[in-house]
Amino acid sequence: MARTKAIQFEDKAERLTEVRIAMKATDEIRLYVRYQCIYLFLSGERRDRITEILDLNIETVGIYIRAYCSEGLEGLQLDHSPGRPRRLTDEQEQELCQTIIHKRPAEVGFPANMNWNSIMIRQWIEQQYQVSYSERGTRELLYRLGFSFTRPTYTLAKADPEQQEAFKESFEGLKKIASAEIARILFEDECMIRDYQALANTWFPKGQQKRIPTYGQHRGAKLMGTIDYETGEIYVEDHAQYDAGVFLSFLENIIAKYPEGKTVMILDNARIHHAKLIQPFLNEHANQLELVFLPPYSPQLNIIEGLWGWMKKSVIYNVFFETVEEIRSAVNGFIEEISKEPMKIVDRLCIKL
Repeated sequence: MARTKAIQFEDKAERLTEVRIAMKATDEIRLYVRYQCIYLFLSGERRDRITEILDLNIETVGIYIRAYCSEGLEGLQLDHSPGRPRRLTDEQEQELCQTIIHKRPAEVGFPANMNWNSIMIRQWIEQQYQVSYSERGTRELLYRLGFSFTRPTYTLAKADPEQQEAFKESFEGLKKIASAEIARILFEDECMIRDYQALANTWFPKGQQKRIPTYGQHRGAKLMGTIDYETGEIYVEDHAQYDAGVFLSFLENIIAKYPEGKTVMILDNARIHHAKLIQPFLNEHANQLELVFLPPYSPQLNIIEGLWGWMKKSVIYNVFFETVEEIRSAVNGFIEEISKEPMKIVDRLCIKL
């Protein structure tokens, strides 16, 4: 039997478009992951690379690809089982998901435990449904349901969920008029890259610890950039400081870079973004540039935050830079490399919002 990774589709462009449309249309995270897997497969990514990007195991990736090659997108539907028969019903799987997401182990019979692990999840399934899973089977179930064993992130407690939902609704409206009334939607943000950024897990010989030198200072590059929501185009400037004058200069450069059509720029509520100094410029160029502000304390709604995280993880973490110029070189090299395939930027950062 031929290996599915060697299959060549004559209508690959049409298939990619079909999958992208399906990804945008679904609100179900598990189905979205399946579509994303197939999109990467059709784009030429190796299976091991897909497992790395999506945090799936290789068997699950193979199941999705075989189901797609056999039955198309229909084979990926949640009520369609491309692999072995499921041991939990749809309702039980949904209850499991909601329990993991919204309840702590201590609330459902595991005293003094505040964080889920696969052992407790396996025990809870057996207690709740009288269904036994192996350790590996539990992990595969969690992968299939769209979970991964990841480090949490902080969120700002002062954030207003109603304002965030209102922004999402208004953003959907922006997207609908994008082709007719506005030329592009840019997300803007600033990011400070220090000469020693941060430490992160990395592979290293067992029993040894990688050591990163540092001067113990806080030198670095101050970045100011945008990402085009539709095309994935990235524009970044490096400045010595952040102030209203620098931001005004940045806006002038944006107008020069995008002289045709109207640009909507989405950004946070930093003081320099509301400075009186920039108001005459905005009034003068109201037909070319409009600023749309995110709800307070909502960095997760700014997709360029994902770019900064991607960059730090790829080229900044666990690295010591002797000079700021080395930081600039690393940043520019990263942006230049990922910009070779802008649709991968869109798929990774833009498509979910």
